[in-house]
Amino acid sequence: MKNWVLIVVALVTVFTPTYAQERDSLACAKEGDGVAYADLDRAARAETFRATKLIAPGALMGAGVFGTYNDWYRQTVNIPAKDYAASIRNDNYCKIDGIIQYVPAVMHAGVGFISEPSHDFVDRALAQATAWATMGILVNAMKYTIREERPDGSARNSFPSGHTATAFMGAELVRLEYGPWWGAGAYTVATATALLRVYNERHWTSDLLGGAAIGVLSAHVGYWLLPWEKRILHLDRKGDPALAAIPYSTGQSSGLMIHMAF
Repeated sequence: MKNWVLIVVALVTVFTPTYAQERDSLACAKEGDGVAYADLDRAARAETFRATKLIAPGALMGAGVFGTYNDWYRQTVNIPAKDYAASIRNDNYCKIDGIIQYVPAVMHAGVGFISEPSHDFVDRALAQATAWATMGILVNAMKYTIREERPDGSARNSFPSGHTATAFMGAELVRLEYGPWWGAGAYTVATATALLRVYNERHWTSDLLGGAAIGVLSAHVGYWLLPWEKRILHLDRKGDPALAAIPYSTGQSSGLMIHMAF
């Protein structure tokens, strides 16, 4: 019974959304410009770097690395979880995790057409592209540095779980963009994706912790870098185009000079 309690605690740790860090951030003191962080709209809060936002992914990554290298964790959590998955699987694998891992990212791009987003479509696409790049670099760098063997023995690239990172990245993007209710739905899909990675004998529970950490962090990086990227790409102009008609005369001709400003 003790072993199963530890497994449940580990899984709940992975699948708890990071709403608490937003709550803690909203309680922070005023920024240097005199505007309270709590008074900023959702878009501005997503783009504002705060050290408190590193707590959740940092704790998850620390727990995942600990689980990868610690024999006690392996014997009390990883191996019992693998054995339990095998006992309920009976060779009936469920491969939909390869598809549903992308559902939260699709939600981030598409929910804005039916619900009020914090950013327009171009901004959402840019934030997600940055998050994808960040996640890909971190996941692959760790996979081929740590070289943890998969539960099925097929390869030595188990830690961290790329499917879990993809799903949790999308879920955190949804939460940041649309708030906790849409975020809860996306995190439910991310949870199912991660659980199936253990069920299908592709990952250890510690791999899920590392993948979730990278996914959440990558989503934040996508929004933290958004203002800078918009300035570089000249996408930070606000407001509708302005049309001006200026009369002119050269002595030989006259008319209106049309000028459009974006």
